[in-house]
Amino acid sequence: MDQSFPGTLQRWLTAPRVGALPAPAAMPAPQLSFEFFPPKTEALEAQLWACVRRLAPLRPRFVSVTYGAGGSTQARTHATVSRILRETTLTPAAHLTCVDASRAEVDRVAREYWDAGVRHIVALRGDQPPGVERYEPHPDGYAYAADLVEGLRRIAPFEISVAAYPEAHPTALSADHDLDNLKRKIDAGATRAITQYFFDTDVYLRFLDRCGAAGITVPIVPGIFPVNSIVQVKKFSAMCGASVPGWMDHLFDGLENDPETRRMVSAVVAAEQVRLLQANGVDEFHFYTLNRPDLVYAIAHILGARPASAEASAPASANGVVEERAAAGAASTPP
Repeated sequence: MDQSFPGTLQRWLTAPRVGALPAPAAMPAPQLSFEFFPPKTEALEAQLWACVRRLAPLRPRFVSVTYGAGGSTQARTHATVSRILRETTLTPAAHLTCVDASRAEVDRVAREYWDAGVRHIVALRGDQPPGVERYEPHPDGYAYAADLVEGLRRIAPFEISVAAYPEAHPTALSADHDLDNLKRKIDAGATRAITQYFFDTDVYLRFLDRCGAAGITVPIVPGIFPVNSIVQVKKFSAMCGASVPGWMDHLFDGLENDPETRRMVSAVVAAEQVRLLQANGVDEFHFYTLNRPDLVYAIAHILGARPASAEASAPASANGVVEERAAAGAASTPP
């Protein structure tokens, strides 16, 4: 055989061998949590509760409900969290921010949550309302998330999650400055950090190394964002500082008008991301659902998560599809 132009078999025999990920059955189903956003319209409310009914049988560790920029969804967030408590067996975590509120106002909301039975708060600095370029702390408020965590600790023994940024917060002075800020939040009493979404696994794993070197010991739960639209993801990422690798452009190229294929590709991408992290020892994941349950449900199924009963796995009857731009407009950027 002319070895200067090896045939297919010869190439296969001499190519480097790449170890496969463990078979799905070889790894236990990971612990999952889900993020929802409070509805702004009746149609979005129907979509939210269809999402809750669809995902509840997977028995997530908790579900979080977001808080709009400038606290714009405070009443809806509280109403959604209260209804989850009343009507489901899920454990809700309420987002709470520092923006445009005094300490007394924030403390009042926190006490109301505690009195209602909410035991988990996602404590965030929060985003300024649209049109306000620079964050300015309220003169009588909690200045930053670390101050909010400290304040919550004085009110009640909440479980407190905070945000972490593997690629640094877009307004941080540097990656080291951002890590120092995370350490302050943990030292103030946070019990867990949930990351901004990312797509390259190495980004998260390198961040874990840096957290460990900084003396952070609480769980750093990876945030997973299934890609429903590459255009939408790029828009979100430009605002929150997450990078979108070139290989994602290639995977989703030509699929903007092909939603079925797009969802199948998205499920494979997210499931592979999680399985690679599982192979590296990570066993807990937080999904940004955008109130779209079927894609997240399919990914969870691939990962081995199963409903409590066969009947519970049937799609919810009110699983109405709302225009993508409406859902995107109601969703806040992940923490």
